[in-house]
Amino acid sequence: MSFWHRLKNLFVADQPTGHFARLDTTSFPAFEKGTVWLVGAGPGAAGLISMLGYYAMGEADVIVYDALVGKELLKFANPKAQCIYAGKRGGKPSPKQKGISISLIDWAKEGRKVLRLKGGDPFVFGRGGEESETLAKAGVKFRIVPGITSGIGGLAYAGIPVTHRDTNQAVIFLTGHDETGEVPHAVDWQSIATAAPVIVMFMAVKHLDSIAQKLIAAGRKPDDALAILSNTTLPEQSVAITTLGEAGGLVEREDVPTPAIVVIGEVVNYREILNWYQPSENRIG
Repeated sequence: MSFWHRLKNLFVADQPTGHFARLDTTSFPAFEKGTVWLVGAGPGAAGLISMLGYYAMGEADVIVYDALVGKELLKFANPKAQCIYAGKRGGKPSPKQKGISISLIDWAKEGRKVLRLKGGDPFVFGRGGEESETLAKAGVKFRIVPGITSGIGGLAYAGIPVTHRDTNQAVIFLTGHDETGEVPHAVDWQSIATAAPVIVMFMAVKHLDSIAQKLIAAGRKPDDALAILSNTTLPEQSVAITTLGEAGGLVEREDVPTPAIVVIGEVVNYREILNWYQPSENRIG
């Protein structure tokens, strides 16, 4: 059975025969032996991986996947592929980045088709830049397959537009911790606080109180709307609405699920009318 016939059966079983079959003759780039593809898996739901990413999963000999890659997505892997967990979660024992990169090089030099499967987009706080730089220096050919970052797709599933022409013409993406695990020390909080009406933060729950206080001290309004989006696009998705000034207290009182995205700004208020997503255990998107 062809790749596209399998895709049709997985995603659109109720579609008229031939809809996806039209893509059977599509020429995807060859996944060559001895190469590494860094693929963005999207924000969580298996159906949000790109067609090129899905194709790569069916071709790979080795799949090295992150903690944010769901089990439903791994069902799309080549049945003969070796699937290796390389999850990195804050505050928990996890593989070292150097070790992951060396492993990718070793498998590629063994002549394997290596897929590095990363949650969201590899180049949006995904350390894809570091890994691809290491591959380049080792002389290993690689390809980047972008994914939907949770900083955009996760907001969409929460009914929060990352931009809206009535509220903002700019947005800032910010990480909630640096390489030490602490609040980013190189951030110019004075500039960040007022540079854009909307701030989207990744991995910020642990230090949210400290970050909120820095933003307020730099001029951000304490009553700015803030949302914490947990497990976005998945059946267990949850959204907590508060304000910048109250965010630290909420995290202290509540057991906020992670992974989570934090968004600050007036766009949060659109959730009241744009809350469209109804999670279902039986769907992959």
